[in-house]
Amino acid sequence: MSSNNFIGDISFSPLTSLTSIRELSLSDNHFQIPVSLSSFLNHSQLKYFDGSNNEIYVEELEEHNLAPKFQLECIRLSGNGYGGAFSFPKFLLHQYSLQIIDFSNLKMRGGFPIWLLENNTNLNELHLVNNSLSGTFQLPIHPHQTLSELDISNNNFESHIPREIGSYFPSLTFLSMSDNHFSGRVPSSFDFLLSLQVLDLSNNNISGTLPSLFNSSDILHVYLSRNMLQGSLEHAFQKSFDLITLDLSHNHLTGSIPKWIGESSQLSFLLLGYNNLDGSIPTQLCKLNKLSFIDLSHNNFSGHILPCLRFKSIIRFILRGGYPSEFNLREPLVIATKSLSYPYPPSILYFMTGMDLSCNSLSGAIPPEIGNLNHIHVLNLSNNHLIGPIPQTLSNLSEVESLDLSNNSLNGEIPPQLVQLHSLAYFSVANNNLSGKTPEMVAQFSTFSKSSYEGNPLLCGPPLLNSCTKEVPPPPPPGPSTDEKEESSVIIDAQVFCVSFVVTYIMVLFGIAAVLYINPDWRRAWFYFIEKSINTCYYFVADNLLKPFRIRVWKPLV
Repeated sequence: MSSNNFIGDISFSPLTSLTSIRELSLSDNHFQIPVSLSSFLNHSQLKYFDGSNNEIYVEELEEHNLAPKFQLECIRLSGNGYGGAFSFPKFLLHQYSLQIIDFSNLKMRGGFPIWLLENNTNLNELHLVNNSLSGTFQLPIHPHQTLSELDISNNNFESHIPREIGSYFPSLTFLSMSDNHFSGRVPSSFDFLLSLQVLDLSNNNISGTLPSLFNSSDILHVYLSRNMLQGSLEHAFQKSFDLITLDLSHNHLTGSIPKWIGESSQLSFLLLGYNNLDGSIPTQLCKLNKLSFIDLSHNNFSGHILPCLRFKSIIRFILRGGYPSEFNLREPLVIATKSLSYPYPPSILYFMTGMDLSCNSLSGAIPPEIGNLNHIHVLNLSNNHLIGPIPQTLSNLSEVESLDLSNNSLNGEIPPQLVQLHSLAYFSVANNNLSGKTPEMVAQFSTFSKSSYEGNPLLCGPPLLNSCTKEVPPPPPPGPSTDEKEESSVIIDAQVFCVSFVVTYIMVLFGIAAVLYINPDWRRAWFYFIEKSINTCYYFVADNLLKPFRIRVWKPLV
C-alpha cells in the first residue's frame, strides 16, 4: 500500500483484523500511525512493518504492559512525528529478532538505546537520525558482530566518541555521527573497521590530527568537515585508492596537498576549503579523470591555475555502466554556488560539477583551457591576484550556472560572446581593471544588476550609469557675419563714447558749481579769474585781429 495518498488513523482500519499479515508496507502515505503499534499486537505472523513517511504519534493511553505476539525483523517508523517528543515504545523491549530499525525524524528523547543492540544480536541497521537523543554514546557489553550501518546523526550526543567503537562494531560499513556535540580525537580503534565505506563525523567538535589509520582500502566516502582538525594530510588516506568523496573543509589543516592525491583514481568530490593549506595546486590533480567538484577556497594556495583539470559528472559514468552500486553517494555535501552555500543531496550531486578556487593567492592569467570544461556548473575564481584578459573560451561553458571572477586584477574587455551562456544565473566581474562596454543586456545578462560590474572605473554601458558614448553639445544658433559683427561693434563703441563723455562733462560742471557754492573764497577767485580771462581775450582780439581792418569794437565794461 506504499506510495499512495491514503489517509486516516491506521488503528481504525480493517488491517487490524488481518492477523495473518506477514509483511505490511504503508510508507509514503498520509496515515496516522501510533508509535506503539497497539492495534497490531495480536499479529503473530508479522515480521516486516514499514510505516515510514507517515504521521507518527503517541497514544494518550498506551497498554505498555502487554507484550506483542509478533517478533519483528524489520521496523521502519521514520516520518513526521507530532504531539511532542516521546520515548522509545515499550514493545521494543520484547523484540529479539530485529535486523533493521529506523526511528528517524520522530523527536525521540532519552539516551542511546543500548538495550536494542544487546537484545537483538542479529541487528544489521540502526537509524536514529534527527531526533532529540542526548547524553553519551554507549557501547554494548559485548561486541556486536553483525551491525553494518549505524546512523545517529542530528542529535544531541556529547562527550568523546568511545575509544573501543571500532573493536565493538567491526562489521560497520556505514557510520554517521554527524551534527552532534562529540569532542576529542578520532578514535584509534577505527583501524579495526576494515569494511568501512562511509564515515561521517562532520559538524562536531573533534580535534587533533588526522591519524594514519585512515588508510583502509575499502573506504569510499569521508566527511570530516566543520570540526577542529589540525595537522597535514601527508600520512592520511594515502592507501585509500578508491576514495570517491573527501570532505575536510572548515577545519584547521595546514601544509600542502600531498602528491598521493593523484593515485585516488575514483575521486569525484574533493572539498578542502576553509583551512590553512598552502603551496601550489599539485599537477597530480590532472590525473583524476573522474573529478566532479573541487573546492580549495579560503586557503593560502599560490601559483597558477592548472590548465589540465578535467571535470565530469557522476551521472555520466552511471549511464555508461561504469559506476558500481556500492559507490553510490549516501550523504549530502555543502557546496558554495551563486554566492551562497547549499547542502546538496546525493540526487543532485550526481549531476554537479564545478571548481571553487576563490579567496587564495593565485596569480597569472586565467588559462584559456578552462573553456574546455563545458560541463561544469560552478566556476569561482574570485578574490585572487589573477591578471590578464578574460578568455573568450569561457563562452564554451554552456552549462555553467555560477561564474564569479570578481576581486582580481583582470583587464581588457569582457568578451561579448559570454551572452551565449544561457544557463547562467549568477555572474560577477566586480572590482577588477576591466574596460570597454558591458555585455549586451539580452537573455540571462538582462537579469544582472550593476553589482556584477561595479568597481571597474573604465567599464561602461548598462546596467552601469557610465555611458559609452560622449554627448556632443548642440551647435550655437546662427548669428551675424564677421563684417556685420565689426560694423556693429564700431557703432556700439561710438555710442558708448558719446554717452560717457556727456555724463562726465555734466558731472564736472556740477562738481565745480558745488565747490564754488560751498567755499566763498574760491568763488571770488573763480569770478576774478573769469573776468581777467575775458579782458585778456578782448584786447588780444582787438589788437591782433580787428585793428588791421579798422573795425570798431565795443570795449567791455569791466
